[in-house]
Amino acid sequence: MADDPVNTPEALGIRAQLGATFAAGKRLVTAHIDLAKAEAADIAGNVARMVGLFAVAFVMILLVGMLFLVGGLLFLGEWLFGSIGWGVLLGTLLLLDIALSAVLAALDVSGKRIGASLGIAAILGIIVGVVFGFDLFHRGWDAVGAAVLPQVTDPNRTLNLAVASLAVIGAVIGLILGWRAGGAKGGIAGLIGLAIVGAVIGWVTGSQMPGGVGAALGVLVALIAWPLLAGRDVMRTGIDGEAIKKKFMPDATIELTKETIEWVRARTPLVPKS
Repeated sequence: MADDPVNTPEALGIRAQLGATFAAGKRLVTAHIDLAKAEAADIAGNVARMVGLFAVAFVMILLVGMLFLVGGLLFLGEWLFGSIGWGVLLGTLLLLDIALSAVLAALDVSGKRIGASLGIAAILGIIVGVVFGFDLFHRGWDAVGAAVLPQVTDPNRTLNLAVASLAVIGAVIGLILGWRAGGAKGGIAGLIGLAIVGAVIGWVTGSQMPGGVGAALGVLVALIAWPLLAGRDVMRTGIDGEAIKKKFMPDATIELTKETIEWVRARTPLVPKS
């Protein structure tokens, strides 16, 4: 039976077949790209989630470290010196001293010099801590009061004696120094100023001091003396700015570049030879 020319589909031409093939390939590539985009978005979401969780963990660990540091300093202040306030004050000074030491080290101040300043400050702190921790000043003033004013039974005899004695000594020294420096006005100013200083020193040395407070004062003196001694050392010896600058200059590259330029110039003169 012959084929029905009406119902027989017409065969596609070469151009149509190529177009259909191209369209099918394009749809296939688009499908792959869409799939890749979906997977990439899914992967990016998983990565972002993982990074976020790691960031939370890191922040928590950082907070734990800060809490341990701050809480440890406060605990030591309460445990060693009897007051959280000492922990705040001494901990703050300690961290500031460490920061200053790091700055000095960054400026090429040798560790030996920084350590020497720390050693001297530690010795001063130990002396002050021992003297005030064992209440030696108060005991000394008490002995002087018992020898000079045995008839006085006032419980504040030791403190009053220390304040009055050092205030008078300070006033005399201030009067002499001030008079020599600025005449009568300078003498009066020196008298008042050093009298107040002497009275304060007398109050500190004449007061009965617990051992923990005396030890805290020793640590305080050491932490204050350390940066002062280090700064004095730097002011006396100075900082080698040229050496610091040289560390950030690519000298080898510059020299090699100069040599290369000279080599090129020697072989390619700017003015042609006649």
